[in-house]
Amino acid sequence: MKRILKLAGIVSLLFIGMAATVQPDNKYFEILKNIEIFTNLYKEINTYYVDDVDPGHLMRIGIDAMVESLDPFTNYISESEIEGYRFMTEGKYNGIGAISQKMGDFVTITELYQGQAADKAGLRPGDKIIAVDGQDATGKDPEAINNILRGFPGTSVELTIRRPGNEEDFNIQLVRGEVQVPNVPYHGIVANDIGYVALTTFTRDAGPNVANAVRELKEQHPGLKGVIFDLRGNGGGLLNEAVNVCNVFIPRGELVVTTKGKVKEWDRSFSTMNQPVDLDIPLAVLINNNSASASEIVSGVIQDYDRGVLIGQRSYGKGLVQNTRDIGYNSKLKLTTAKYYIPSGRCIQSVKYEDGEPIHIPDDQRTPFKTRNGRAVLDGGGVKPDVMIDKFTDADIIQGLLEQHLIFDYVTQFCLEHQDIPGVEEFRFEDFDGFVKFLESREFDYDTDSEKLLKELKDESTEEGYDLTAQIEAVESSIDAAKKNALMENKAIIIDLIEKEISSRFYYQEGKIKMGLRNDAEIEEAVKLLNDRAKYQSLLEG
Repeated sequence: MKRILKLAGIVSLLFIGMAATVQPDNKYFEILKNIEIFTNLYKEINTYYVDDVDPGHLMRIGIDAMVESLDPFTNYISESEIEGYRFMTEGKYNGIGAISQKMGDFVTITELYQGQAADKAGLRPGDKIIAVDGQDATGKDPEAINNILRGFPGTSVELTIRRPGNEEDFNIQLVRGEVQVPNVPYHGIVANDIGYVALTTFTRDAGPNVANAVRELKEQHPGLKGVIFDLRGNGGGLLNEAVNVCNVFIPRGELVVTTKGKVKEWDRSFSTMNQPVDLDIPLAVLINNNSASASEIVSGVIQDYDRGVLIGQRSYGKGLVQNTRDIGYNSKLKLTTAKYYIPSGRCIQSVKYEDGEPIHIPDDQRTPFKTRNGRAVLDGGGVKPDVMIDKFTDADIIQGLLEQHLIFDYVTQFCLEHQDIPGVEEFRFEDFDGFVKFLESREFDYDTDSEKLLKELKDESTEEGYDLTAQIEAVESSIDAAKKNALMENKAIIIDLIEKEISSRFYYQEGKIKMGLRNDAEIEEAVKLLNDRAKYQSLLEG
């Protein structure tokens, strides 16, 4: 306890020193007073609380509550989470090379990185982790399991696995290694001399990797008519790599982003520093509501300079810059230090959040700015595409299938019955009736938004003494009929999701991407636009 109080005293001095360095007009007494209150509070809890308390757990709760009150992107990174942080910045980590998700009581393997430890050892998507090194894994969170699976290369870990189709659990020994995940998992030709490049994260060398992909497309296809640059689902990463990616398509010396924060000495402007790969080839950038941060810088810069056309859905709306600060014991604080502004002068940061997610802001409440060609663009709440396309997975039935992991489970069963499939180009899923029977065997049901509202109406009317039983039952019957039809109405979307999941099982991430390209409405729209030079130019000229 004395050691803890001593550390708290040192922390308080550091806080005061930092305050004096950063904000001379800060209320030093308030800082010191509240640090002392915090220390005394912990002392009283530790001394008199009825049960023993875990100092690390208690402090973590306090730290998380403190940073969560600031914004969704300021986070504490403990020593056990450093490998996850390393993966976010470098695209590599020490571990077994598998992605997992909690399904029911157990963490389940959902995807493997080709050639990594988990793949070499024979793990499969659908495998449930029952125990780790003999310790029961029932009810464990995926992050807790992942923290154990990460570790020094060359060290081993034993998993007890429950595999669909096997009668008994079995043990499997894995040797950890350094897992490297490519940030450009696929590039190639999609149709009619139109190239495609996917960038999944802005980890180290994202810029050079995109440049090499575009350069290779141009060299191998001299008649290249355009490039589709896919940033859908890309949550961002390193700011300098966003600058490098922009530099693939815009000239040297162009402003990309300006950062402004409380500490004026840290304000910076970032411009392109290298020769571009191509300034003229028509460019279509795909974004969606999960394209965030560095993805929004790149798409926003392409839009501001009228270098290409944006297609898809409005991006996430994260216009904040984070820096990491070492805070001792191999832990870090990822701290929001600035807002960023792209060349038109706009900041795309959402100003309102609910449960950590941005709230949509009507266009008439946003401030207008101008692109280089004079097109109107808006600030706040993300980057709006030039060509808007409705998100194809918004249907309630699709959300129900995904949330209940029924497509994943069906494909696991499919793979038990099929040892291989033809190449991605040839494979077609043709057993939709079998999928429907699978759903019936699992007694699939889901709640629509209408049903949720109807339940609220039923509860409210009962409390207020109104008898709406007949009316509510009539609406429920209509909803049930619509739900039965929804499966067939969304057949094409469901088949697409099944085909992508099957392809990922046999051909890993590249197979999933290639299969997705075949049935992708946004890809089709981009190909059509890039083949229509007049329409492409008219969009850029506003």
